[in-house]
Amino acid sequence: MLRRTKVWLKRSLIVLLIATVALLALRVAVTERGPDLQPWHKWIPDELSGSQMDRDNWAGYLQNEQKIFADMKRNVSDKIADTPETLNRYAEKSPVYPGNFATDWNRSYELLPQGTPRGAVVLLHGLTDSPYSLRHFAVNYQRQGYVVVAIRLPGHGTVPAALTKVEWEDWMAATRLAVREARQRVSAGAPLQIMGFSNGGALAMKYTLDALEDPSLPLPSRLILISPMIGVSSYARYAGLAGLPSLLPAFARSAWLSILPEFNPFKYNSFPVKAARQSWLLTSALQTQLHQERENTLLDKAPPVLTFQSVADATVSTPAVIRALYNLLPDNGSELVLFDVNQAVQLSPLMRSSVRDAAEHLLPPAPRHYTTRLVTNTSPLSSAAVAETNLAGATSTSREPLGINYPGDIYSLSHVALPFPFSDSLYGRTPERLNEFGVSFGSLTPRGERSVLIVSLDTLMRQSSNPFFPWMLQRINQTLH
Repeated sequence: MLRRTKVWLKRSLIVLLIATVALLALRVAVTERGPDLQPWHKWIPDELSGSQMDRDNWAGYLQNEQKIFADMKRNVSDKIADTPETLNRYAEKSPVYPGNFATDWNRSYELLPQGTPRGAVVLLHGLTDSPYSLRHFAVNYQRQGYVVVAIRLPGHGTVPAALTKVEWEDWMAATRLAVREARQRVSAGAPLQIMGFSNGGALAMKYTLDALEDPSLPLPSRLILISPMIGVSSYARYAGLAGLPSLLPAFARSAWLSILPEFNPFKYNSFPVKAARQSWLLTSALQTQLHQERENTLLDKAPPVLTFQSVADATVSTPAVIRALYNLLPDNGSELVLFDVNQAVQLSPLMRSSVRDAAEHLLPPAPRHYTTRLVTNTSPLSSAAVAETNLAGATSTSREPLGINYPGDIYSLSHVALPFPFSDSLYGRTPERLNEFGVSFGSLTPRGERSVLIVSLDTLMRQSSNPFFPWMLQRINQTLH
């Protein structure tokens, strides 16, 4: 019996080894047929380490950031050929070259209000993103009398190759640095908020849990989370295996899940394997800590959380936001806003039923210990939007007309759409300043044959702005009063 077991184990290991080698060979074959790596896929900037950031201050971080951008110009922009027609964020003559804009929103920034600040807010952008993504909220907070600290997280805003080196712990160190700066800018009793978008939402939540455990860390008075990365696909857990062939220089392209032209001035298009792996490690650590602090009752001291999430999200897990976060939170005034798909759109018969009916199945039955608001159609035949509200502890539902219509040609919001108003110059449907940043992606309506463009239509046609942004801003401002 023992001998047969050993034989079976040996054969299983051989089969597993053969399958692994075959998969890696397939991975190499696929990546080697892809585009060549460019300078922005090879040159890696010298970011501060986590320990350096914990010892440093805001001025020191900005000084090192300035050096990084100067090094990037020498090592990337100065070494590539370009023409005014080139749509490349690293080409100086290109209309999307950030260095030619009035403000380069790839960089960290602070906004100070007039007079004595009422409070402070830290803004944390998403993975492959930049401080640009939360700039509309930054201006709003400043108008409301808040100091705004928007940090460029390590590995972002420069070249996508930077994400092949950075660890999620570096992002946490940057978050701590930004919070220290924000806390020093206001009086001890002033409110401190943290707003996080996508991966930044995970960082905001993780920092808050760390602050519950460590009294030396300033505890925020409230969190605002937008499409937070509480859970990601299980593939991200094993993404590191896809990059194993890149250990051999001949197969360097295997370190990338996608290699695309970099035509967006404030967001990477190319995506390295390591970035996916780091996102999984961060969310895994976050979920473990959430359950631990629920068990030891530390979570009972958590500040209120206001979250905005689309039921249709191909980047993060909407169910995880509810099951792995909200169902664990105490009864502390937290609120979850869900944006439903457009039930009245003509394409609704073509929607997957799991998405069309998602709002009915995502939430646990009322009463809940947090408030929920579902932004949806007043009826399946009407484009008018309403917020269906269940207050914490209540079983009844109230309906509040928003005075906003769901556009007839938009069947859902998306992960990337929520932070941007229709007026956004880069992603907005009706940009306030057309082509302010070289191109206005949100106003494009490309049509044509397949295999003509060098990028997928999904890249250009994904919904990139939010018709409910004005209402969303009102909900956030109510937390300030």
